Amino acid sequence: MITVTNLTKRFGDLTAVDDISFKINKGEVFGLLGPNGAGKSTTINMMVGILKPDGGSVELEGIGDPQNPASRKQLGNSPQALAIYDDLTAEENLLFFGRLYGLSGKKLNEQVSWALELAGLNSRKDSRVKTYSGGMKRRLNLVCALVHDPQVLFFDEPTVGVDPQSRNLIFDKIEQLRGSGRTIVYTTHYMEEAQRLCDRLAIIDHGKILDLDTVSNLLDRHGGDAVVTGDLIERPTAGVELPGHLEGNSLRFESKQPFDKVAELNSKGVKFQNLHVERPDLESVFLKLTGRSLRD
Repeated sequence: MITVTNLTKRFGDLTAVDDISFKINKGEVFGLLGPNGAGKSTTINMMVGILKPDGGSVELEGIGDPQNPASRKQLGNSPQALAIYDDLTAEENLLFFGRLYGLSGKKLNEQVSWALELAGLNSRKDSRVKTYSGGMKRRLNLVCALVHDPQVLFFDEPTVGVDPQSRNLIFDKIEQLRGSGRTIVYTTHYMEEAQRLCDRLAIIDHGKILDLDTVSNLLDRHGGDAVVTGDLIERPTAGVELPGHLEGNSLRFESKQPFDKVAELNSKGVKFQNLHVERPDLESVFLKLTGRSLRD
């Protein structure tokens, strides 16, 4: 659906995006996960035609080159910086953006009503945006990118600075959009968002893709072993080999297949009175690939 080939962008001596290539399948949520300044927004801006690459190309199947204005009209882009008008109401914003995309009459009104419902803003549709909370503005920012009903959507950090209720609503709506067959490109530095929403992830840093795969495959490849800790009902009999360190009656060990290992121990008479399994998560993968130094 979307093919990115050797994409490169420089700003003076800084190479913000460094010769990256990937493909996005029709109907999937594809995530760009990286720390601040990793090159995510620059990549998005080239994919939607806002920035011209210094090298490489972006091809949108059935749409064409995003540098072409006619192609851009078929995309939906919700940027990180709010692109809505504070002195207009939510309804007026949506009417304005709908007309920019060529909507009019009954179709325009239907799409505006749909977008207001999707954003949960019907009760405040006649209020000026400057009276909205941060979460309400984010939700409006998102649906302004949807009012013309595009099949390819770009969401750049869509939950920055929003309250938990608005974040959860945005998650639900993105899942709803995916269920309707839309292709979504999603940038974030929040692990729980990427793990919940994205079918595949590209972890990006310093303008390069460090790895790209499903979340489960990234965990298998970089997450390390699960850590199992538990208290034994009694110390094992002599001759039973334990997989980790036993201190008193407390056993701690690491394993890629923790429950298989517990079952094996149980078959040898090693019984647990309590058990805690800490599995690797996306944050551990992220920190392993990008490092732990602060990014300001």
